[in-house]
Amino acid sequence: MALEKILSIAGKPGLFKLITQTRTGFVAESLLDGKRISVGLRNNVSVLSEIAVYTLEEELPLREVLQKIQVKEKGGKTTVGHKDEKIKLEEYFFEVLPNYDEDRVYASDIKKIIQWYNILVDHNITDFSAKEEENDTEEE
Repeated sequence: MALEKILSIAGKPGLFKLITQTRTGFVAESLLDGKRISVGLRNNVSVLSEIAVYTLEEELPLREVLQKIQVKEKGGKTTVGHKDEKIKLEEYFFEVLPNYDEDRVYASDIKKIIQWYNILVDHNITDFSAKEEENDTEEE
């Protein structure tokens, strides 16, 4: 499964898998507990493939940040948890992405990225390559 089908929904913990679209929104399944919810158009929803992280030079797509974490952790879960201290999270993220913009990337963002990575690894969603995204840009 690609990141194009994985969602983050504001106010809901964890990540969700897009199941199907409906007339008034869509149905998503939680990767944490497997429960299905219907999501209306009013909800603030982010598709993981569309998220980027600020660096000093550019905005780096989340998939590339996840790839860097995957390389650092040799495909396993992170050595720090998303509930660790702020300084520990920032040190870890600096090892992964040394040029991230410390003024615009907050500790809460780092927590989310680490939590999301671990959820994805738990569900064997580890292909962070951009092959599907490249096909989408060719069609546009």
